[in-house]
Amino acid sequence: MQTKHYGALMGAAVFGISLLAAPQMPPQKGGGDEFGPYELVPNWPENVCGAGYQQGSVGGIFAESPDRVLIFQRGCLPVLKEPITSQSLVPERNASGYSLSAAPERQPRWDNVLYIVNRDGKKIDSWEQHNKLFVRPHKVLISPYDSEKHVWLVDDGAHAVYKFTNDGKKLVMQLGEFKVPGNDDKHFARPTDIAWLPDGTFFVTDGYTNTRVVKFDKNGKYLMTWGEKGTAGSETRPNYMNTVHSIAIDAKRRLYVADRANSRIQIFDENGKFLELWPNIRRPYYHMITKDQHVWVSDGITQKFTKFDLTGNLLFSWGTFGAFPGGFWGVHQFSVDNERNLYTADVHIGRAQKFRPKPGADPDKLIGVPVTAATSSQQ
Repeated sequence: MQTKHYGALMGAAVFGISLLAAPQMPPQKGGGDEFGPYELVPNWPENVCGAGYQQGSVGGIFAESPDRVLIFQRGCLPVLKEPITSQSLVPERNASGYSLSAAPERQPRWDNVLYIVNRDGKKIDSWEQHNKLFVRPHKVLISPYDSEKHVWLVDDGAHAVYKFTNDGKKLVMQLGEFKVPGNDDKHFARPTDIAWLPDGTFFVTDGYTNTRVVKFDKNGKYLMTWGEKGTAGSETRPNYMNTVHSIAIDAKRRLYVADRANSRIQIFDENGKFLELWPNIRRPYYHMITKDQHVWVSDGITQKFTKFDLTGNLLFSWGTFGAFPGGFWGVHQFSVDNERNLYTADVHIGRAQKFRPKPGADPDKLIGVPVTAATSSQQ
């Protein structure tokens, strides 16, 4: 017994000495964990607007890969008189009020509306030839089930949805009549987003003026619509919506619809049957369902990213309001590549940002790889 006791003491002493000998990371002084499990990639992307100008309101961003990130913005605006710094809270200008649908004095310089950058933020392409089709860019997407990777653009000011070849050389489909709003099988009134089923069937949220979901077959043939305009108030009122702003589909073919101005998400089957709703989600600007079947939402009030399971339980949140680099004010769309880098489109400040995972970050706190990206080894 004494021998065992002596051996245990010696082992503990050796273990203690090894702990003392191991290099210790000094604790961080100050800070506020502003970026959660990420760190900001500074000065990304480059300023494509040139001297004296900066990004306009950024409605959409989509990472096809780390080296091909599509940015859909509302032209270029004059630089702010007071540049944004590490202390900036709110800029002097809300960029979302500037587009070709605004009064003449609030119309941006109309170039670099859809452009593409690589991982370093360097511009590798822009679709200047299509600028005449755009009025108020809203979202840019690629169907996860499309081997040809067509690029879909939603423009709520044009009341139109466009489908292009991946290189942008050909417009292969247009839904909605340019600058003509309506509420029928051939028109939209400020559409907002798109989601697909594996067979190519797709759904358009329509949107700001109309408050409905519109279902189309893979060829763009109108199939059906549902949704009524109304505020929720203190009542549940399923199927009533007020700003239908985003849509995502889970592996069981359930549709999660962001009822933004009612601060909730409504869930339907693929034929519009109401299933359930999640209240108390403050103005969901955009949401994504990842391959691991979690729902991530960009919250337009708290400016946080929030993670939910498919039953609506809140699991994690992070994010900080502010115009300083890495802060948020209106994440209108976000995207993740297969290296787990996060890209955000800020509609109010007017900027795109890129975040990379911190070394050793908890994978469960990173926004998981979406069905729109190849599965990474971490997922």
